[in-house]
Amino acid sequence: MNSLLLCIPFAGLLLCIAVMPLVKPEWWEKHQALAVIVWSLLFIIPSIVLNGAGETTETVLECIVNDYLTFIVLLFGLFCVSGNITLEGNLAGSPAVNALFLAFGTLLSSCIGTTGASMLLVRPMIKMNSWRKNKAQIMIFFIFMISNMGGCLTPIGDPPLLMGFMRGVPFFWSLHLFPILIFNMILLLIIFYLIDKKQYRKDIANGLRPDISKPGVDIKVEGLHNIVFLVAIVVAVILSGTLPSLPMFQDAAGNVLGITIYKSVKLTFPAMIEIAIILLAALLSFKTTNEKIRTQNHFTWGAIQEVAILFIGIFITMQPALALLKTMGPNLGITEPYQMFWATGFLSSFLDNTPTYLVFLTTAGTLGFTSGIVTTVGTISVKILTAISCGAVFMGANTYIGNAPNFMVKSISDENGIRMPSFFGYMGWSLCILVPVFFIDMLVFFL
Repeated sequence: MNSLLLCIPFAGLLLCIAVMPLVKPEWWEKHQALAVIVWSLLFIIPSIVLNGAGETTETVLECIVNDYLTFIVLLFGLFCVSGNITLEGNLAGSPAVNALFLAFGTLLSSCIGTTGASMLLVRPMIKMNSWRKNKAQIMIFFIFMISNMGGCLTPIGDPPLLMGFMRGVPFFWSLHLFPILIFNMILLLIIFYLIDKKQYRKDIANGLRPDISKPGVDIKVEGLHNIVFLVAIVVAVILSGTLPSLPMFQDAAGNVLGITIYKSVKLTFPAMIEIAIILLAALLSFKTTNEKIRTQNHFTWGAIQEVAILFIGIFITMQPALALLKTMGPNLGITEPYQMFWATGFLSSFLDNTPTYLVFLTTAGTLGFTSGIVTTVGTISVKILTAISCGAVFMGANTYIGNAPNFMVKSISDENGIRMPSFFGYMGWSLCILVPVFFIDMLVFFL
């Protein structure tokens, strides 16, 4: 009961994120930090009463040091570097061009991560469609595909798969998900093309026309040297997943070495290396790039600031929900692939998909499979592992908070004058489009 009561601040903060921009937009824009502080305290103070100051401090510091810090530094680094790359040209956003761009970005996500691909491509996508009025659907499908589904093919693509790799899942195993990704890409691109074509015709009927005065396709990319810094950030993420397993980063008991912050809370040396590389890449990106490029990109700090404020509250207040999930996970009676797919996916829509993935991966490891993928948590059947991986990666697209880049893409779109749907409005899109696709996935791949 106590654990359920401590989940109320998390639900309250989510409700604020969903409702306040609709009922009090100006107040919300100015006082987001206040709301985060209030809801965080509404978790921290009762937790101190119920669990003691020491345990509560340890819980809060653990999530800030080991989860939030690396999360926001990665997002900050990618935001900075991608903001220093601009695409100029006469490529106009038509339904066909947009669909091709979404397909390219979806496949790129597995190479540089969903966050990296999202930050790199969000501004070019917005620029291509700057002449259009009806374009929110473009960015919604951008979140569906580039910010989420595209990350399923490698551990680089999405953090849950990186955690699986750290626990013995082979690096290239995720390529088994390629047929499922292509299947979903085809379905979503067809749906997108039909919706975007309808909105495109409305824009044309209203007299809007792209600037196609120059013949042929003329595309110019500036700040291309920043790809080096983008690669450095990807390398930093890979190192964060591989260095902890090396003997030089472990003590005699096999624990990862680092600086102790409080009790068992430790900032590990691999995490420090990751943070240092990312921040250095961001600094060098700014030092070596002409400010004119950021001006062309309409670069501001608003989007990263909003994400930093809201997500520290989300990370803190979600801890009771995650603890409850870890306790109940093995006792939920979830043993079939389709059950793993929906359970992992549903919870990944609202909680951090990485710990959700780990809970069900660990649960699957206790089911007693004698053949399949051998991991440090046990042998897991290929079909079960496929279901858990797809649920965690794909269904992060169901809400704005399901995956880190979702909210960032929304914020950048809002900044650039695109009227994105509200929290519940976006969920309406995912319920009408993604959930039927996931139901088809279940019938085809997980029964």
